[in-house]
Amino acid sequence: MPGVPCFRLLSIRAFPEGLEGLGARVTAMGLTRERHFMPLYEHVYLARQDLSAQQVEELTTQLSGVIGQLGGKVTKNEYWGLKSLTYRIRKNRKAHMTLLNVDAPAAALNEIERQERLNEDVLRYLTIRVEALEEGPSAMMRKSDRDRDDRGDRGDRGGRRPRRDEGGDDADVVDVVAAVEE
Repeated sequence: MPGVPCFRLLSIRAFPEGLEGLGARVTAMGLTRERHFMPLYEHVYLARQDLSAQQVEELTTQLSGVIGQLGGKVTKNEYWGLKSLTYRIRKNRKAHMTLLNVDAPAAALNEIERQERLNEDVLRYLTIRVEALEEGPSAMMRKSDRDRDDRGDRGDRGGRRPRRDEGGDDADVVDVVAAVEE
């Protein structure tokens, strides 16, 4: 822009104050950067059903090692087990599911996603950036605990009525129908 001093151009902000992305700031005298924080991610991957749990654990260890080499760390590792899929993926009706909570730069996540695309044992993966990592067990682990507790009493639903072929008598059905009609 003609007539505008060079130092004025450096003070123009592309983003509003405090929203510069990864904490980068531009000053009037030159470029200085604040300390960059590493984003937090939840990464879930599905492995083929014919793998053993030990092989899935080795794959998780390999991915965690890649994240560690690229300057990140895995804060939580949860193996959700062999679960049934809603629809078949590459002829698999079940898959081993694993969650990784990751504190790492984006380059580390790009690298593990690249390795998962190349690995035939990984069916699908999903990475989500989050503001804060969840402490304690994930919703999938809490769900399995809750299911074990709820399988007790049937409550007010009552017991199961006998079928006709299990010794129930047709005469009993006729008596009930007659009683209802009165």
